[in-house]
Amino acid sequence: MGNHQLHPGWRALLGGVLAGVAPSLGGPLLMVPALALLWSVAERPRWSAFWALLAVLISHGWLLALHPLTWMGVPTALSLPVALSLWLACGILAALLVAGWSVLAGRLPRRWPRPVRLMLLAGLWALAELVLSGAPLFWIGVGGTTLPWDRPLAGVARWFGSGGLTLLQLWWGCCLLALFEQPAAWRRWGLLGLASVLLAHGLGSLLLWATPPSVGSVAMGVWQPAVPTREKFELERQQALPMALVDAMRQLEKNDVVAVVAPEGALPANFLVPPEAPDIPLISGGFRWVRGQQRSSLLLYEPPDRFPVPLADKHRLVPIGEWMPPLPAGLTAGLSAVGGLAPGPAPRTMAVVEPPAAVAICYEIADGLALARAAANGATWLLAIANLDPYPRQLQKQFLALAQLRAIESGRDLLSVGNTGPSALISADGRVEWLLPPEAPGVAQTVIQVRKRATAYSRWISPPPSTTSPS
Repeated sequence: MGNHQLHPGWRALLGGVLAGVAPSLGGPLLMVPALALLWSVAERPRWSAFWALLAVLISHGWLLALHPLTWMGVPTALSLPVALSLWLACGILAALLVAGWSVLAGRLPRRWPRPVRLMLLAGLWALAELVLSGAPLFWIGVGGTTLPWDRPLAGVARWFGSGGLTLLQLWWGCCLLALFEQPAAWRRWGLLGLASVLLAHGLGSLLLWATPPSVGSVAMGVWQPAVPTREKFELERQQALPMALVDAMRQLEKNDVVAVVAPEGALPANFLVPPEAPDIPLISGGFRWVRGQQRSSLLLYEPPDRFPVPLADKHRLVPIGEWMPPLPAGLTAGLSAVGGLAPGPAPRTMAVVEPPAAVAICYEIADGLALARAAANGATWLLAIANLDPYPRQLQKQFLALAQLRAIESGRDLLSVGNTGPSALISADGRVEWLLPPEAPGVAQTVIQVRKRATAYSRWISPPPSTTSPS
């Protein structure tokens, strides 16, 4: 798509690095130039694949923190190779996908107007990101890099979701490339790009200002245990868990909260709240058995009985860590920290909770379609629970950015509760209120605004309401 003095390999290298660091260092300010460099090699599959490989290896570098895996039963000698293999597999898969996109770019009929070809390719990319957001692996797409850097632009997601943010940035990358390819045509491409930037930010700001109104509020307590995952199954930690929970609930008892929320996997299977615990409902991540299969679930422990009531089951499982591929037992023994889990139903609306809410467990936060549909089907606020240990702060920041985008898309307040963080309240317009510092144990209280009016995005992507609940 034009002649460039810089070798395509160097363009792919620079673009991939910019795309990889964009989620952490600059969002669209880095992603748009990265996409311009990708467009410059869009018809060269080898260099397009190299761009994608670098982008994913850098943005998903937190995967290397899996090492050492000895706590999962992996021998010391195999720990680093396993972690490296998972990290490289994500990068290679991204490279293959973008290489296929590049092959298509080179085969589109030349008689088609260039804007038509560009928008077709950009639309295909945006659609692929939406599909991947519900797939087994955790992807940080172009749309997800918008936050926390550009909240006004993210407001456009109220109408068009993260796919719309992806399309805009791909378009701006085209315009930026055109300015370098054809300096004489700066009036056309420059004015088109500038006009779309101003229009998108103006529309996004207006949509954020027009957040669905609050129709009430609910006070919630938050418990952040900050238990290192590698120590979670040690006998001493298991014995200390009940009293740590009781102590947290006692600290929140005087605050008149509706319930105390604990993070993903905080409680083991068959756990019962100690009788000395205060009479406060507990909503916690835990495990339960369904027809001989174990599920990672969100459970409600409500006095006086304190027997767990399932609210929702995790639908999207972590490969290797939670879900095991159909391989011989000798090849997978010891690789799953929880022994292998089964997925629950796909809808994210929680059962029996009032006011109605929806939940994302761990990296289900990447699936904006599921939460937007839940909001359209009656969820008035969102809950995200996670255990992001032993991963570094890089992943917590990416998780929080995705939580901001989910709150904006659905027009709902979102409460995030993590084992080591992030524990924060994200308002429906994407503003973040930190409740507890990362990595530190503690409790906090917050007030969630309840909202009923659905956003345009929630309405147009939502199927008829589902009545499916955890079995």
